[in-house]
Amino acid sequence: MKAESFSPRRMLQSMALGTAVSVAVALLAATATVTPADAFAATAKTHQAAKKKATASSAKKSVKSASADDAPRAKSARKRATLAANVRHHGAVRRVAFQPRQPSVGQAFGLHDTPDALALRSSVAYVVDQNSGEPLFDKNSHAVVPIASITKLMTAMVVLDSKLPLTDQIEVTDEDRDYEKGTGSRLSVGSVLSREDMLHIALMASENRAAASMSRYYPGGRPAFVAAMNAKAKALGMADTHFENSTGLSSQNVSSARDLVKMVNAAYQYPLIRKFSTDRSYEVNTGKRNLAYNSTNALIRGNNSWDIGLQKTGFINEAGECLVMQATIHDRPMVIVLLDSYGKYSRFADAARLRNWLDAGGGERLTAANASSGGT
Repeated sequence: MKAESFSPRRMLQSMALGTAVSVAVALLAATATVTPADAFAATAKTHQAAKKKATASSAKKSVKSASADDAPRAKSARKRATLAANVRHHGAVRRVAFQPRQPSVGQAFGLHDTPDALALRSSVAYVVDQNSGEPLFDKNSHAVVPIASITKLMTAMVVLDSKLPLTDQIEVTDEDRDYEKGTGSRLSVGSVLSREDMLHIALMASENRAAASMSRYYPGGRPAFVAAMNAKAKALGMADTHFENSTGLSSQNVSSARDLVKMVNAAYQYPLIRKFSTDRSYEVNTGKRNLAYNSTNALIRGNNSWDIGLQKTGFINEAGECLVMQATIHDRPMVIVLLDSYGKYSRFADAARLRNWLDAGGGERLTAANASSGGT
């Protein structure tokens, strides 16, 4: 299936309908005068600014509503645009506004409007024969979107390429906290693990502070680490890809499905990445306590009906639910990329739909969506 061409006009129309984000750049290299990664980086900043503005506006409305509700005369029921929870605080009742999830960049750009014969919940889907490189299923594979923790595959390659001792002890500090999105972590400040254990839980359990701390312990620190990530991407021919950090928490970590196939193929050459990313569980001792981690991939934790050689999950609001895998289906090694899926388990359900389609001979023919679009 050939990726749909997204013009600036079409993107602006989509954004006007779904979000307040203004779009001044194209998604694809073919339609942009700058690199897709740079173009999206600019878009992501606008997206973040609009999101903060919208959140601030909602918060302001919430405070105003709360003041009105506290007035003695405010006894009649009011219709509200947001849900509210009553919280007891020093004997008083205050209202806490419920904030719905912000739309992903793919939703804002209208990528979910692209039809496909399998009714996938992912706006980007790409399946490739790993041996021949033949595309078997293609939905928006050229679109440049945030990739969240899929980033950690590149993080792992840079760590291993450095040849730094895996036995070195790495301590989590305040610098490893997520100050951008405020996400939590089970690795408290002061926790100490070997580089190998940090790599293990970063790949298997997507532990953000593990990825952040490894980048800090790189020669030259974080700036040098991120530079090495982008240099590696360039060396692999990943022209649609740009990294801002080692965790994937930045919405400016972007790529296309076609580029991610290259990254998966490269990461597959590292035995430790294959092993760590596909483990079901792992326990570490932080010097303070033992922590048991489980895989973030439900297909790994499930009934073992999949033959998965490498995998990585990812999620931030801007990216949606993401999944990349190397898997063998009918003795045929495949690379599967699913990006911007809506719903916690939808990426795994989409993977199952694709496997069922391949089981039914889908790999030998084009889907109806492919055929109707004249794609390859």
